[in-house]
Amino acid sequence: MKVRPLHDRLLVRRVAGEEKTKGGIIIPESGKEKPAEAKVVAVGPGKRADDGKLIKLDVKKGDRILFAKYSGNEIKLDGDEHMILREDEVLAIIED
Repeated sequence: MKVRPLHDRLLVRRVAGEEKTKGGIIIPESGKEKPAEAKVVAVGPGKRADDGKLIKLDVKKGDRILFAKYSGNEIKLDGDEHMILREDEVLAIIED
């Protein structure tokens, strides 16, 4: 299924969380927190300014981002969990 976000929205997939603690203890599935890090799968064209001009997004496809814990909307696409976020919900872009 192909999904194209509208306006200033992003389609992201969460990056897998840690399976163990630094001390080597394995974390059970029920005790894991959902990670606040994701990879951008698709981006919208941008936001329209009051004068009608299109403002491009700073975030692009393939970027790794950090976002707030309760931001976005979770959806399922082809059996995989994804999220749709607004660009202003992105806290940072992770650069390697």
